[in-house]
Amino acid sequence: MANRRKNNKEKEKESDWQERVVQIRRVTKVVKGGKKLSFRAIVVVGNEKGQVGVGVGKASDVIGAVRKGVADGKKHLVDVPLTKANSIPHPVNGAGGGAKVMMRPAAPGTGVIAGGAVRTVLELAGVKNILAKQLGSGNPLNNARAATNALSSLRTFSDVAEERGIPLESLYA
Repeated sequence: MANRRKNNKEKEKESDWQERVVQIRRVTKVVKGGKKLSFRAIVVVGNEKGQVGVGVGKASDVIGAVRKGVADGKKHLVDVPLTKANSIPHPVNGAGGGAKVMMRPAAPGTGVIAGGAVRTVLELAGVKNILAKQLGSGNPLNNARAATNALSSLRTFSDVAEERGIPLESLYA
């Protein structure tokens, strides 16, 4: 009986994670016998509580590719510090490949103003109010990676105070 309860709790923990497929591409590899088809899936995984990751999976079928993408996304999780208004603490820029992403905190009630893969990353991270702009490349994978790069470089007041070795109150002085 106790074992069954434990399994249900584990399933609940697993169900915290949401996954969204950003892109599925059919890719081919030319081999001696002709062309070998496979699928590449870009998946964003997040718990809407400040953790998000982007993963890529390749397999001969779509379901296998998505499953691999989810596993890869959970390996590349970043923690996002959220404010009381469910926004980010300060403006930040991120880059991934040829894509650049600019993010700014927004007032409560603004919503997620972002496009494409960046929007998916922000929603699954749990950010509710933000302004974001994709610059450069329109590639969904690079934009998603640029967004996670930007979110991973965010710092809170307490982080900065700890880094400088001073009490939090003296930052405001």
